[in-house]
Amino acid sequence: MRFQPIEGALVSTVVVAAAAVGGVGLRGLMVEFLELDESAAWTAEMRLTVVDLMARDKELTGRRRREEEEEEKMERGGIEEKLGEKELRQSVDEVSNLALDIGGSLIKMVYFSSNSGSSVDDQVHGSANGDSNHSVLSGRLHFEKFETRKIDDWIGYLSSKQFRQYGAQCNQAPASDKNIIKATGGGAFKFADLLKEKLGIILDKEDEMDCLVTGANFLLKAVHNEAFTYMDGQKEYVQIDQIDLYPYLLVNIGSGVSMIKVDSDSKFERVSGTSVGGGTFLGLGKLLTKCKSFDDLLELSHQGNNRVIDMLVGDIYGGMDYSKIGLTSTAIASSFGKAISKERELEDYRPEDMARSLLRMISNNIGQIAYLNALRFGLKRIFFGGFFIRGHAYTMDTISVAVNFWSKGDAKAMFLRHEGFLGALGAFMSYEKNDPADEASHQLVKQFPNSSYCIEDRVQSSDSTYASDNGCIECRLQVAK
Repeated sequence: MRFQPIEGALVSTVVVAAAAVGGVGLRGLMVEFLELDESAAWTAEMRLTVVDLMARDKELTGRRRREEEEEEKMERGGIEEKLGEKELRQSVDEVSNLALDIGGSLIKMVYFSSNSGSSVDDQVHGSANGDSNHSVLSGRLHFEKFETRKIDDWIGYLSSKQFRQYGAQCNQAPASDKNIIKATGGGAFKFADLLKEKLGIILDKEDEMDCLVTGANFLLKAVHNEAFTYMDGQKEYVQIDQIDLYPYLLVNIGSGVSMIKVDSDSKFERVSGTSVGGGTFLGLGKLLTKCKSFDDLLELSHQGNNRVIDMLVGDIYGGMDYSKIGLTSTAIASSFGKAISKERELEDYRPEDMARSLLRMISNNIGQIAYLNALRFGLKRIFFGGFFIRGHAYTMDTISVAVNFWSKGDAKAMFLRHEGFLGALGAFMSYEKNDPADEASHQLVKQFPNSSYCIEDRVQSSDSTYASDNGCIECRLQVAK
């Protein structure tokens, strides 16, 4: 397994897009990357369709704390929101390419907003004949989530912020059908008529697996410090060697779990899955603890002790390890195994202990199944995504321990900072399919081989670009005039 930082690369990484930009935002964005030597001249073909998305990472602890505080306030009011209201109000004025992932539990949104007055803050010159001129727009990719069960509140939010205006504007569509928004997930089918009736939005549905893979590939290639490992309380960022990225196993944990073997940008296969996922955790958790939300259940698990309910190896062997087969005394022999006691009923157990045991059981199960599938296909890289994880330390640690145990240390579980938005981001990327320059952009992309590139090889210390956990990714869009 080769994960090495890329050093000394004198390149500029750009995302190739069908950039027929005529007045309002992006017309398309492709999850393909172009490497240019710093001294290389821009060709005429490059000038036609290049959008430069230069997302760089910088931890902004203060901003992230404010976002979390704002999220807690919004959750108490019934709506989960990742951005502060003032910041969102300022950014919505110049929004483009809203995309949705409507799942069984959560609605995820991704959209781009350009910063006010940023259209001419930078210029890029240079071409074969010296006449290329590109304006640079700075802005953000925003990530937000809402509970699907509160879809009426979400529709009201979309209406109040006029998000319905920010889909694709297809010239071929009738005047009444111009508000077309890319969407994926089962809810894109379930709620299509409702959104058309309430907001006049037409959902252009994208395949769920396609979007998950596209979103994951983009994050792993474009966002510095996107992937990380977590074990024993230690978080360590992983620098991805792009040459060695494929193949990998993508484990998306939503209400259920899908496991996808990714061989390239365009080749992938769903190889397994399980119905025991986030929906199981919340469903059983509500029955056992009376918690009303996923976050309440996670918070409750913080205070619990699973050893009160789980039967450990030491409980069977009188406090001793079963060293012959590599089991320590603290290993779980049977989840909820101590609940078989005839002397105790449900009310005799603390809700926080049950929440902890339930989280441990489901996380262990997912980690083991993921590794078995990785073993089946000879994969060393396992990336976990989906809102079940939510950056929760105990969840990540449990999955990591399971993968480490079953692989005997040969494989590591890796997590993504924007874990819950893979599908929505993939839907966002699919806007390029509607662009009239689509064919030209595809031909352009084919000219450039896949090789090592790192978003942070230039302007590494710049404050103009960064990625904050789940909140937004600051980026600059380089648009041909």
